[in-house]
Amino acid sequence: MPKWEALFGELAQVDPKVDGTELDEATGAKTLSVRNGQTLITDGPFAETKELIGGIFVIDCPNLDVAIELAAKIPTAEHGSIEVRPIVER
Repeated sequence: MPKWEALFGELAQVDPKVDGTELDEATGAKTLSVRNGQTLITDGPFAETKELIGGIFVIDCPNLDVAIELAAKIPTAEHGSIEVRPIVER
């Protein structure tokens, strides 16, 4: 937990605000699609895989290099992987 506490302490200093949350177990997931006006719901995550998304951070960074630098500090990167991608701005 000390690594997470250090990360959250650093992210608390980032301006503008950071948002993020941990996701619940994939066993509680539902996947839905709408076809011809019908909503189809399937139990479980979209893809059958060993790698699942465990949480998300949304951080407004000036560029991708800064985002990668912050993502490298997420403790999960030590035993899993972190995906960094821009948000579509409209």
